[in-house]
Amino acid sequence: MPNPNPLPHRRYGAGGPPLVLIHGFGADRLSMGSLARALSARREVIAFDLPGHGAAVEWDETPNAVVCAKAMLASLDAMGIGRAVITGHSLGGAVASLAAMRRPDLVERLVLLAPGGFGPQMNAALLRRYAAISTEAEASDVLKSFFGPASRMPPALPRQTAEQRNQPGVRDMLKRIVTTISKGEGQGVLPLADLAAAGFPITLIWGTQDEVLPVAQSIAAPAEMARHILPGVGHMPHIEAPELVVRIIANALGERA
Repeated sequence: MPNPNPLPHRRYGAGGPPLVLIHGFGADRLSMGSLARALSARREVIAFDLPGHGAAVEWDETPNAVVCAKAMLASLDAMGIGRAVITGHSLGGAVASLAAMRRPDLVERLVLLAPGGFGPQMNAALLRRYAAISTEAEASDVLKSFFGPASRMPPALPRQTAEQRNQPGVRDMLKRIVTTISKGEGQGVLPLADLAAAGFPITLIWGTQDEVLPVAQSIAAPAEMARHILPGVGHMPHIEAPELVVRIIANALGERA
């Protein structure tokens, strides 16, 4: 199947420059559904599948963050979107950042949830296990490390993750992607000074108990970036603390939550 343009997506709500949601590694646009529905009362929300994920699992090359950013920008151009708030989680945060640096004219604001690329440390071993999940029991065991110790994992998530991994081509593609995005046992680092100087506001949301990407990367980020550090939250703030994340995003947009 040729690479789709625009990327597979779902639109929620209407009105105003859209808010674009970009999911993390191993997820898809459905994982952002609750956040999208909550924010769609304020403006249109568009949730995409990244290359190699969801309905875009069949991709002509093994996508890294740069490939994903180019595909995201091509999709927004194909959809006639000239201005947007871009919100990305984990890998999606790195994709959002790269896309924004390529096209700062497009970006009203960045909101980044535990984004990739903010420091060399990354739990690559955990991501390899996450990519290789084949059973619900494996999913339950691996996903515990994505949530803070006091957070409640959605009961259906292990089953849904195992079912997704067992769809044709998904597990093999994710294994290739995690190899591509890893630098040894860590990750590549974005030019954060350039990102901070690009001319749009940036908001970081990060959990103190993140075992995938350490919260210290948020603390070390350029001072121009606003930070919201969530006590007790792991790598999934939009799932662990959804109401708080919606309030933070609404406040960043200058709207009442």
